[in-house]
Amino acid sequence: MQLLPPSVEYLGPVITLVAWSMVMWVWMYVTRIPAMLAMKMQPDPNAPSGVQMALLPPKVRWKADNYNHLMEQPTIFYAITLSLAMLGNSEPSGVHLAWAYVALRVLHSFVQALTNKIEVRFLVFVLSNIPLFGLTYFAARHFLQLTSVTGT
Repeated sequence: MQLLPPSVEYLGPVITLVAWSMVMWVWMYVTRIPAMLAMKMQPDPNAPSGVQMALLPPKVRWKADNYNHLMEQPTIFYAITLSLAMLGNSEPSGVHLAWAYVALRVLHSFVQALTNKIEVRFLVFVLSNIPLFGLTYFAARHFLQLTSVTGT
């Protein structure tokens, strides 16, 4: 299969979501460290994972929970979006889906970090899967077109 030049249009959403993840990382520590200091919490390396952080106020924990969520499902987004870029797919509708996914993940972050209304957060999470399905469809279709043309 002959590879086409990469499609840089998909890199914008990828870079933006990585940058947003770094914003959430900063937000997590800007709230976590003062809370730990206020509680005079001494980090204990022998405490089971998460036990000490569970003592922090919920509004502090929500930022960390969201940061962790940004390290989970978006990995699928990175894989499929970079696949589209490498396949040379530059369909505007695919790029729009990538940006829609990023916008929904940022919205999900705000919902979780500020109010953590589970019903709203779940709805945004479900909606964010729609662009992932679309991106997967575009990638599969484009890959099959390329491989059927070249016979490989």
